[in-house]
Amino acid sequence: MLDFNPLYSTPQAEAVEGFINQHYPLVAPVSCRLLQRGLNDVYLAVGGDSERYVFRLSHQRARGPADVKTETAFLTHLRQSGVPVAEPILTRDGALFLRGYAPEGAREGVLFRAIDGRKPQGMGAGDALANGKTLALMHNAAETFSPDGALYRLDLEHLLFRPLARIRDGGVVEDADIRNDLEHIAARTAEAIEAFSSLTWTYCHGDCHGFNSRINDAGEAVFFDFDDGGPGYLAYDLSVFLWAQVSFGRSSTAMWDAFIHGYRAVRPITPEDFEAALRFVIVRHFWLMGEYASRAQEWGSEAVGWIAREADFLKTWETERFVDRLF
Repeated sequence: MLDFNPLYSTPQAEAVEGFINQHYPLVAPVSCRLLQRGLNDVYLAVGGDSERYVFRLSHQRARGPADVKTETAFLTHLRQSGVPVAEPILTRDGALFLRGYAPEGAREGVLFRAIDGRKPQGMGAGDALANGKTLALMHNAAETFSPDGALYRLDLEHLLFRPLARIRDGGVVEDADIRNDLEHIAARTAEAIEAFSSLTWTYCHGDCHGFNSRINDAGEAVFFDFDDGGPGYLAYDLSVFLWAQVSFGRSSTAMWDAFIHGYRAVRPITPEDFEAALRFVIVRHFWLMGEYASRAQEWGSEAVGWIAREADFLKTWETERFVDRLF
């Protein structure tokens, strides 16, 4: 019999139900259904008392294993600090995460209490402002958190240079001129960021684009999806929201203004961090392209073909924002 040696498998909902029933003190019986698959597998779990939970099974990624230990420790710290975030649920043994085994290897699982509230509605100004406030509260709380043993640092090596290498070496951009453009854009961006003298370092959410939140009855943005987080540049954490407003043909900088207004209502932003956030839009786009490039064998070349078209967006952002500072 041929062993196909799978890159990625999707556990059946029934298997996840059994896993949760075995390891978590929920009211039985627990029922599950798959919500989404891709960067992670996410399941809705409903206990016998109708309480709702979300079970996230981490994906095998090019960066390495999921840093669920630091992530769940940070979430616990945020909850204790009064920051509205998803709450990880303890196992029967008092652990915040578990490892299960799939054909491709070990995968880390975390169970969260489902967040009450609505999805952000097209990212209106009120929801953008709420996201800015929660991010600022998170950064305030991060000042008293020690990410000892964190597996990843959200520095330029992690966010820019390794993703660039995945694009370059993965064969997803065949045109040599486009590859050269990407190399030059990355080099100029890194040089500009490294020229800043005092960028703030914090613990980052890492994926605060606005839709990794729910808006509760109090109007607060409750954050989830911290699995791309880690110690890193505060300017990068800000930039992800701006990037989400201007990438892939979008143009809603009014939402960026509302987001920044909400952030500044809680916490100041230094001029250097604010200026650097504009540069980090490019870094964020490289990070995303690198994530997709690393999945080419799993998702197929058609699913990552868009990467070869993104040099135009990056060059346009450079030209419009930094034309007098490019060289």
